[in-house]
This record gives sequence, C-alpha cells and structure tokens, in this order.
Amino acid sequence: MNFYDNELRALKRANRFRKRQVYPETYVDFASNDYLGLAHRKELLHATCQLLREHTVHAPKASMLVNGYHRIHQEFEQALCAANGFEAGIILGSGFNANMALIEALLRRGDTLLIDEKFHASGMLAARTIAADVVIFRHNSAEHLQQLLQASTSKRNVIVVEGVYSMQGDVLQREIITLADEYGALLIVDEAHSSGILGNHLMGVFDWYDITIAANHIKMGTLGKAYGSFGGYILASDHIVSYLINRAKPIIYATAPSLFDTLLAHQSLEYIQKNTSQLRDAIALRRAMVQEYLPIEMPSLIASIPLGDNKKVMALQAALLREGIVVGAIRPPTVEHAIIRLIARLGESEAMLKFTCKFVKNFQVK
Repeated sequence: MNFYDNELRALKRANRFRKRQVYPETYVDFASNDYLGLAHRKELLHATCQLLREHTVHAPKASMLVNGYHRIHQEFEQALCAANGFEAGIILGSGFNANMALIEALLRRGDTLLIDEKFHASGMLAARTIAADVVIFRHNSAEHLQQLLQASTSKRNVIVVEGVYSMQGDVLQREIITLADEYGALLIVDEAHSSGILGNHLMGVFDWYDITIAANHIKMGTLGKAYGSFGGYILASDHIVSYLINRAKPIIYATAPSLFDTLLAHQSLEYIQKNTSQLRDAIALRRAMVQEYLPIEMPSLIASIPLGDNKKVMALQAALLREGIVVGAIRPPTVEHAIIRLIARLGESEAMLKFTCKFVKNFQVK
C-alpha cells in the first residue's frame, strides 16, 4: 500500500522531489561542506588510526554520564576551548543534536527565543518543543532584533543565529553580537559553516570580529564540515556546560560520540592550526575567483547562485553532472527560491573551479 503516493506525486510535479545518489569518486565535488578538503587527506586518517590503536577500546560503549566519556573526548574538548577562548566544551553526535540540546534545555517557561528566520532546520524543529515564547526576526537584521529586545519583558532572552548562513553564504552582522551583550541576552552562534573558514585563526565569526568571549556567548559547531569528520560540539562558560550536562537530553540519553571521529577531528584541528596562513590564502584566492566570474557577494566559501526556477536549477545541475561536476540544486522549502549552491572547497583544483564558474555564467545568460 502506497500511503504517501499523492504527496510524492505532488513533489515530482513541483520539481521538488529528492533522492539519494552515489556519485562516482572521480567526479569533481563542489557540493559538499568539506570546505578545506580535509576529508581527502590520508595522513589525517592514518594518524587517527594509529592513535586509536594505542587505546584499549575503540568505541565509547555508553552515554557520557555512564561510562562513555573517554580521555579522547576530554582532550579534544580542551583543545577546542583553548583554540576558541571558551571555558568549557562538550561534544555530541552531530550538529543537529547540538542545536536540539541547546534550545530544548536552555529555554524555559517565561523565556523568549529570538531566532533568525533563516536559521537551520534543527533550530526551527527544537523551537517547537519548548514552553518559552518563540519570536522569529528578520534575517540578519540587527535593527529588528533591537526592537524586539527593547520590547521584551521576559526573564531570559536567548538569541539564536548562524556565523555563516548555510544557504545564503552571508556572515552574521557584528551588531547582533553587540546587542546580545548590551541587553544581557544569551547568544547562541551556530558556527557550522564559519568555523575553519573565517577569522585570523580560522576559528569562525567570533575570531573574524576579534571578539573576547563573554559569559553570555555560546558557540555551537560541527565536525562534519571544515573538520572533515563527524559530530558536533558546544562551547560555553563552565556554568552553561554544567547545566547542559544535567538537562540536555541529547547529551544525557545518547551514546557518547565516536572515538574515531573525535580523534580525526582533533587531528584536523591541529592541521588547521599548523597551516592557518596557507589555508587563509587559499580561501581568499577561491573567493576572489568565484566573484570574478559570478556577480555575487561571497564572504565565505558558499556561492549561493539564485536561479529562482526549480526546473532551471535541476537542468543546470544535470548539465554540470554530464561534465563530471557535482553542485547542490537547492529548492523550496529549504530555500524560498531555487538556487545553485556551489562550494569553492579547497579539495578541488583552481582550474576546475574556474571552469565551473564559467559554465554557470554561460548557462545563466542562455
């Protein structure tokens, strides 16, 4: 029995039907979030395997609060804190779980969640689970946020934003961080797409703006993007992390994160720290290359190319696939209007990036 046949037919008619696909490993990848190309670096893999062999166990076996918390987890959390200027940290199974943990645990009745309208789906889902008031503010608008903070009578205000927005590719406005500090609001910054990309030390948007971390600042990030591994993390004050360990369900009730993935991410962090200057230069070069051929602003490595039409987006993706190049074809409801999402990742050659940009430009003018 086909319980959802009508719904699937409607998605196909609207050119919004999705399916998984395994692409040949020989294809050029300008679609994934492996921004620095670390998922291809075998020296990181080999070092991780060797380090894991030196331990008695290779899997966490339990939740962090039972017996799953391992020295591998602890050492990586400490390294993340040192690199980002935070007091305490905790790693989780994914960035999605990290956002769920933060919003579900920190927001109580009488509080207000102020969330950017373009925030990740994990945050929007978490917002539906809380007893607090939920207010959505205009994308990256410090002016609108200030109006809401001025009018708020809540016990606590919690602002939720991204360092770099995953579909738009734009950077969080500095004034939003200033407002959080001025109004004494908790500020959660999802740095999934900014950590490893922005800042003098490539640690993200706090680094980008040279902000001294304060007690109301919370950084959430992923290990499955620039760090070329899998998992997520939360960095905050000792006070906040202690509260999360006691209240956040994705921390309390989930098996501790993979030891292999944690070690691999730690190797990636050290690689970024040792090669910061070269990586910064490579990122700047690729941003300049994309902006030379395509009329878009690209402060990160995400090129969001608006086409507006689902059919045209799918046609361009298919045309690039025939050239052996993978890009993202992003359609509603993920975005309001269809876009090609091109990631100018360091894992592919500059020549192929130039070719892809020219191809997209020529396709757009047809």
